[in-house]
Amino acid sequence: MNYREEKEGNDLIDKKETPLGYRRLEGRKALVTGAARGIGKAIVTRLAQEGADIAVNYRSSEEAADNVAKYAENLGANTWTYQADIGNYQEVFEMKNAVEKYFGKIDLLVNNAGINMDKLFMKMDQESWNKVIQVNLNGVFNCTHTFLDHLMVSKQGRIINITSIVGQMGNIGQVNYAASKAGVIGMTKALAKELSRNNITVNAIAPGFIETDMVAGIPDKVKEKILLQIPLRRFGAPEEIAKAAVFLASEDAAYITGHVLNVNGGMYI
Repeated sequence: MNYREEKEGNDLIDKKETPLGYRRLEGRKALVTGAARGIGKAIVTRLAQEGADIAVNYRSSEEAADNVAKYAENLGANTWTYQADIGNYQEVFEMKNAVEKYFGKIDLLVNNAGINMDKLFMKMDQESWNKVIQVNLNGVFNCTHTFLDHLMVSKQGRIINITSIVGQMGNIGQVNYAASKAGVIGMTKALAKELSRNNITVNAIAPGFIETDMVAGIPDKVKEKILLQIPLRRFGAPEEIAKAAVFLASEDAAYITGHVLNVNGGMYI
């Protein structure tokens, strides 16, 4: 759905917050998966501020996705929202057809969507394992494989995968999540080598503990213990991940590929 017609009278954002001057992603088109809230929402906002048009993917939160799109429209972006479970290849294929028809071919793919189903491994059932792998790892394959022809004809093809510090250092109760995110890191490095001949850069961002709904659900006593492990002694903000994504999408990072950018306050070095 396009929201440009609804911009007049919309008070979602103070116009004075819109950055002035050169916008690094002017004329670029991006698809951000899992963009209805948290890190995905912040990435959409920052991409819009930098001049990109954005296709906003969501799985279930239609109202939240609509609000993200309206916010981006008020920043001057053209947006399109589409519901799809990225773990389902057929739904991703149908999303691609809709994006091509109503939005156009993308230059930038941000594989952000992810879920967690935390349990100690001895109590983890096959469904909890399969579902996390299906979304977090297979979803990156589904979107990248499906939209690859778009990126190959773009003069500035970019793939940015959102992995996690947990995929680097592991975490109790998150064997499935850690495995999926470590897999994304491996995919990033291998794809970077394969797609370099097509002038497509492939990079990943590994957030630490970021102030999202996932972290909000952690008990306060556990949060205190986590903070003691972070040298900067605070959780990150979604906007800090978004700024990293804009950098990797821009020409400033044109000679960077196969890299995992840690944004974790020094928790994992």
